[in-house]
Amino acid sequence: MGLASDLGYSIAPSTGFQRAVRVVASSRPGAWTLARILPALDRVVSRLSRGRTTAAEVLAGLPVLVVTTTGRRSGLPRSAQLIGVPFAGDVALIGTNFGQSGTPTWVLNLEADPRAVVMHRDVARDVVARVASDAERSEILTLAGQVYVGYPKYFTRVTDRHVRIFVLEQAS
Repeated sequence: MGLASDLGYSIAPSTGFQRAVRVVASSRPGAWTLARILPALDRVVSRLSRGRTTAAEVLAGLPVLVVTTTGRRSGLPRSAQLIGVPFAGDVALIGTNFGQSGTPTWVLNLEADPRAVVMHRDVARDVVARVASDAERSEILTLAGQVYVGYPKYFTRVTDRHVRIFVLEQAS
């Protein structure tokens, strides 16, 4: 068994409405808007549902992971709500930042300290993040496009930086 299975993390088939939301979310204006409002909206929906769901899961059919890293400057726990890509029993994270130009803070934190805690619903696991190899990166990108139509679009817009891809593995 791998991390994805332990967390109960999988991508369920989406409805027509959810697919439409994904298309809008992957557009430049949709991604810009979501980058600014989705984290707060997800926290509210998660709190109201007592951790059973998030806005991203309801609207787009995409389950959310809460990844808690250690702040590279502060040393304090920093949580980010992310869409993972099930990969070889584990979970991959892609630092696209909604196709925006800046590198997400969680990426920089994982580069400074690869230890983290990942949570899906009420299941948490200690993990270690490692950079995906070139072969893994190619496979993850193919899988990512099947999970969310936005990933390939984001890559066409991010031209000024290298998008990091991590594989999360359970800590021993």
